[in-house]
Amino acid sequence: MESERGALFDPTFGSDALAPLVGDRAWVTAMFAVEAALSRAAATVGLVEAGHAEIVTTTATELGANLDIARLGADAAAGGNPVIPLVKILRNEVAETEVPATAVHPGATSQDIMDTALMLLSRDALGLIEASLDAASAAARSLALTHRTTPMAARTLGQQALPTTFGLVAANWFSGLRRARTGLAAVRSACTVQYGGAAGTLAAVHPHGPAIAAALAVELGLARQTAPWHTDRTAIADIACSLGVAAGTIGKIAGDIVSMSATELGEVSEDAPGGSSAMPHKRNPVAAVTARAAARRVPGAVATVLSNMDHEHQRAAGAWHAEWETITDLLRLTGGAAHRITQSLSGLHVHPEEMARNLDATGGALLAERVTAALAAHTEQAREIVTARCATGAPLDSDPAITAFLPPSTVRELLDPAAYLGHAPELVDAILAEHDLDTEHTTDSKDSR
Repeated sequence: MESERGALFDPTFGSDALAPLVGDRAWVTAMFAVEAALSRAAATVGLVEAGHAEIVTTTATELGANLDIARLGADAAAGGNPVIPLVKILRNEVAETEVPATAVHPGATSQDIMDTALMLLSRDALGLIEASLDAASAAARSLALTHRTTPMAARTLGQQALPTTFGLVAANWFSGLRRARTGLAAVRSACTVQYGGAAGTLAAVHPHGPAIAAALAVELGLARQTAPWHTDRTAIADIACSLGVAAGTIGKIAGDIVSMSATELGEVSEDAPGGSSAMPHKRNPVAAVTARAAARRVPGAVATVLSNMDHEHQRAAGAWHAEWETITDLLRLTGGAAHRITQSLSGLHVHPEEMARNLDATGGALLAERVTAALAAHTEQAREIVTARCATGAPLDSDPAITAFLPPSTVRELLDPAAYLGHAPELVDAILAEHDLDTEHTTDSKDSR
């Protein structure tokens, strides 16, 4: 029976599309794909007959699709990894067509197969996550352009600070998503084949080791290794950290949307809000909430990977094993978060009228800085006067201490949020231009290949 891990919660947390790419069947398929590719790679240097390599490939493909995963998992317990029984099964199957055992798993160790399979899973899952980030960043970019000059209250330390624009808020979301996507693309392109043999010296296939490793990389579409990296786990750590950055970026955006959707603010709302089992009036920003939930589980898994980088000597006892499910969980969670934040941003409704209402909530105190600057041209007590008036909660344009120097009409002009946006609109333009240029460079680079 196929594993149903995640069947209950994956749709909620957005992982249902990505989960099959990193689930048990994907692992088994990837391990068989590596074994098949290794036989073909060994054939390029004459260590395996080409015909035998083709039989191994055909058999491995069939086993990858149909093998009893539960049985493989049970058999894996004795040796501590699934490659040992998997190789035995593959050798037994091809033996029926008189393919020698040496045609399967030539010169490899279990870690070679597991690490390379993990790289295959990571490459494919990272590609899907990148696509979600592309869609999310496109939605954020559209919001930034549409609301380039839409005033809203900037908030620092939970309090209203000065006016900004929703366009600048969305542009910063866009910037974070693009940077995260760039990081993921870099580690995806660096997903590297692993082939080192029992102790990382490739002794069993000398003098053909580097040639087989290079051919294996070509067969699988992975980056070539400079040397085996059994206990140098920087490649794994890079994947984990890039996923952590992406999840953190998503979590920030989701947190903003949840906060801005609160009844008291009402500045944004999702296209398909969720309800409550108990409260009919609730309109919850469910996509943002669940994106945030998935993202919040990522840092702990990143920490697990980083704390397991100290692989001892030439093969780790436990630290290597701890990576398998941790990395696949990181991919599932970050992919789910990316999918859900895309849904949130793509259908986000912005409410400028509520933003304007919130700008007026302090009776002008939001622009006290501007009034203070204008008043300072007339009195050295400007800050003290404005601070005292703000403390009372009374309007600034009716304070005799202020209107003695500035006419009420002038004060009201100074309190117009739309007239105190600083460089916000042009900062939107700068952010979008920077990342649009990066996108053009990426496209040009792909076209030149």
